[in-house]
Amino acid sequence: MNIQWFPGHMTKALRMMEENVKIVDAIGYVLDARAPASCFNPSFQKIVGNKPCVFILNKCDLADPIRVDAWCRYFAENSMPYVKVTATASAEAGKISKAFAEITADLRAKHKTKGIFKPIRCLIIGVPNCGKSTIINCLSGRRATVTGDKPGVTKGKQWVRLQSGLELLDTPGTLWPKFDDDKVASRLCFIGSIKDDVVDLCEVAAMLIEQLIELYPNCVEERFKVQIEGKNSTEIFEEIAVKRGFLLRGGEIDSERCAKAILDDFRKGKIGKITFDTP
Repeated sequence: MNIQWFPGHMTKALRMMEENVKIVDAIGYVLDARAPASCFNPSFQKIVGNKPCVFILNKCDLADPIRVDAWCRYFAENSMPYVKVTATASAEAGKISKAFAEITADLRAKHKTKGIFKPIRCLIIGVPNCGKSTIINCLSGRRATVTGDKPGVTKGKQWVRLQSGLELLDTPGTLWPKFDDDKVASRLCFIGSIKDDVVDLCEVAAMLIEQLIELYPNCVEERFKVQIEGKNSTEIFEEIAVKRGFLLRGGEIDSERCAKAILDDFRKGKIGKITFDTP
């Protein structure tokens, strides 16, 4: 399946980020811990440039802890500041604030020497639905930005000032114009970075099952009570539909209802702690 989604507001968002990166001191690059590599946006390379950057592995409560640790080792070995968090947990705010303080320590020391007292400005970037706004709300201790469990909630830039002296600029989740790797595109669909209504959900659910039986076969069998040996993803999909009673009149499978249920189970962590990408 050819998956492409790059609405007009994303072009505007990239231009806005390119303009505002000139006035910020650091960058927070948010990655969904279930598919970190897939969340690296090629269009962000120019934006990040040489700015101090911390990589925020978010939604770790839904991710495979072994693979998350592998990503942490990768970041550490490549001198890439990082923090792993579950942004919906308020206790994580200190970890994120500390990471920003560390990457801007030199700048703050320079300001202090010159007697300059001004907030440190940080640009928060990431693909849609990775949790940027949730992270900002976690840091601010209030609902400073609008959040949602679907892509495209944040439409424009939003500045949020914290008591710590940080000023955070939330930006719209942004993809890139063309996906060259089908697996990357499919994984962005799985985690909700691409709107469900612009893809064939039945195909996406079948692709999800295909990748899960390759990486986490026990999770599939345990959650859906199916045996996967000797079966392809379509056969497993149909068996799940029958077992859950997703049938139309006449016994025909209600494919769309089944697809939505499978994706919902994955996104809520009911299938298990899953991470598709390795460093």
